[in-house]
Amino acid sequence: MMATIDRKTTRRRVHHRIRKTLRGSAARPRLAVHFSNTKVYAQIINDDESRTIVAASTAEKSLAGVHANIANAVKVGEAIAERALAANITNVVFDRGGFFYTGKVKALADAARAKGLQF
Repeated sequence: MMATIDRKTTRRRVHHRIRKTLRGSAARPRLAVHFSNTKVYAQIINDDESRTIVAASTAEKSLAGVHANIANAVKVGEAIAERALAANITNVVFDRGGFFYTGKVKALADAARAKGLQF
């Protein structure tokens, strides 16, 4: 009998496989995204120092959103881009976190690109 693998386990496995090769540096940090059932998270990380440079999420009062939907992903994408540009970061490596590049992930990425981030 074949065991079924749930989507969360599959996503984590894909993310670990991606992270073996994907790495952010001081010159080109990593833009990591995560989506829970209710929140959207994005952070720009320098993996050389293991340090988060800037972050944005719907857990903040200024970006408060009830659900992790496309509209809130766009808000977080715009906020992370504005904060990154304020910290003199223009080029990043996009880490989709094992999520498919559709829907919320694509909306966040497109909003960040529209505000000036390059990846």
